[in-house]
Amino acid sequence: MKKLPILLLLLLAICLPSQRTEALPPQTADVVIYGGTAAGVMAAYTAKKMGKLVLLIEPTTHLGGLTSGGLGYTDIGNKYAITGLSRDFYRRIGQHYGKFEQWTFEPKVAKQYLQQYLDEAGIKVLYSHRVIAAQIKNKRITSIVLENSISPQTSTNQTVAGKMFIDATYEGDLMARAGVSYAVGREANSDYNETINGVQLMNGHQFPDGVDPYKIPGKPESGLLWGISPEKLAANGSGDKKVQAYNYRICLSSDPANQIPITRPEGYDPTRYDLLVRLFEKQPAKQRLSDYFIWSRMPNQKTDINNRGGFSTDMIGMNYDYPEANYAERARIVKEHELYTKGLLYFFGHDPQVPKLMQEEMLKWGYPKDEYVENNHWSPQLYVREVRRMIGSYVMTQANCQGKEVVQDGVGMAAYTMDSHNIQRVVVDGQVKNEGNVEVGGFGPYPTSYRSLIPKASECENLLVPVCLSATHIAYGSIRMEPVFMVLAQSAAVAACLALDGKTSVQQVDVKKLQTELTNNPLANGSTPELLVDNENKTQVSVKGNWTTTTKGSYGPTALVSGAPNGEEQSVRFTPEISKPGMYKAYIYFPKIPGLSAISSVSIHDGTQTRTLAIKESEIVVEGQTSGEWFPLGEYTLSKGQKAFVEISTKNSNGVVIADAVLFVPHHKP
Repeated sequence: MKKLPILLLLLLAICLPSQRTEALPPQTADVVIYGGTAAGVMAAYTAKKMGKLVLLIEPTTHLGGLTSGGLGYTDIGNKYAITGLSRDFYRRIGQHYGKFEQWTFEPKVAKQYLQQYLDEAGIKVLYSHRVIAAQIKNKRITSIVLENSISPQTSTNQTVAGKMFIDATYEGDLMARAGVSYAVGREANSDYNETINGVQLMNGHQFPDGVDPYKIPGKPESGLLWGISPEKLAANGSGDKKVQAYNYRICLSSDPANQIPITRPEGYDPTRYDLLVRLFEKQPAKQRLSDYFIWSRMPNQKTDINNRGGFSTDMIGMNYDYPEANYAERARIVKEHELYTKGLLYFFGHDPQVPKLMQEEMLKWGYPKDEYVENNHWSPQLYVREVRRMIGSYVMTQANCQGKEVVQDGVGMAAYTMDSHNIQRVVVDGQVKNEGNVEVGGFGPYPTSYRSLIPKASECENLLVPVCLSATHIAYGSIRMEPVFMVLAQSAAVAACLALDGKTSVQQVDVKKLQTELTNNPLANGSTPELLVDNENKTQVSVKGNWTTTTKGSYGPTALVSGAPNGEEQSVRFTPEISKPGMYKAYIYFPKIPGLSAISSVSIHDGTQTRTLAIKESEIVVEGQTSGEWFPLGEYTLSKGQKAFVEISTKNSNGVVIADAVLFVPHHKP
């Protein structure tokens, strides 16, 4: 073989493309946020508004995580718990739809307003880069190494140096790379003196008795139907490494002009749904899609579809490896969930074993043409409900949720039911059962500890973790809601900035100072805070007549309910302390409870004159996962002090009158 001249070899080496490009220069920031979830967006915006150099990194090409990934039917728990930029986000959504605030929305609208925060702050996202290493020195992350997630083998890695780091991902990958302790799965009840952690065989999202698990009914030797685990059910309350089920929050459209047909997906296997057919047979009266899906309607003829019942969108038991899997294995698990879900939708519309009413109903729906256009109209975000949970300076537990233990360093509230989706599908006494579902509530909003956002001081001094925060499985089930993640991320960003300013660690941040900053500058832009007067505020609320407290539907812990009429007019007066004079919009909160009066009389005094409104109960329209709504009372120019008030009375009432909270919102640009 003839040898090539050395000069030609040199020319070829110069001209031909190499496997790796030239080394990328390292990037540096004051605050590095890993994860472009809604929480990551709020953290980045906050830190930038506080004057820090910010870098926001997103491993995929998708902005907003679940908030823009299909979860439009917001899990609120109690609006009182949602503060700061998180609440501002739902106000911006409301303005988009012509309302004060709104908690149900289309994915593309959520993404639009999350992007708006970044545009206002001048933040560019570093997309398609994921962490593969972290350099640690003296218990501090000095830099992280990122690979290009689209072409990891052919692109040069990127090094990012930072002073403070925030892990805002659902997976906690930066936290794990930094060597911080974390848990996967569920603790035993005995670990933290809990009662509903660990293995729990309850009735929620359960199979009715008598559904046979075997391929040939009554014959165990024939094998189990797809999706049923051969494992034996462990003792109640025992811990394991299993993870609650993931699913997609599905956005479909019923608008024929905005619809792509649901077609047979690749790798479609109808036998995956044999157990569903058994469920059809066991409950023949259930003939509607809403019997098998939580089919929540979103604006513009769209949906947010979630899991319901024994067999639905949750792909139970197929995600155990996800938390510790490498990126390639995770991608496989995500793809399996996508194919399972698309297959389920196709099955409902086309398989002859599906009751005809449901088939006809499903065929009215299709994938929305105007959503996820960059991802073939399918959500790029799997609902990974729980992956890793940090074991930090403080672990939130069931006792915190139920108010038996109340922290003093709260930097955000949670309020949702302690909620876990099913974790495994097993055979119990010869019949199929789901295990792991827990839905236990009945408590009010409670504070989430700052210490649950930070690692132990012995592990890392410049990392905050507002999403994979430190909580047990069952407490995390209450905290892990998108609005709460946004609240905690804003708190984490403020803490990071305070640590930088004070040249100290996240563990040594002055929490009182942090709490004050969150209260006084809730939108992170120096604007005048809104004023809330809740019935719990005894110094600003005066009561006349016979009123009792209720926790049903209240904004905050309680509301006041008028008692039986005794001849005198009963009233509750809310008097705000106006510190900054100016124009304010006033609102009153109306929970929808049984027996409400058709008319509620409300008087608004602006300091000089009084206006009286007769508010009709029929005008209070409640949408989404909430028990009440803010009703507008108009705009008023208010002077400094306590000259203005809002009073609700039983005048002209023919039923229960409820006095809960009043809000004064100053005019400011978003």
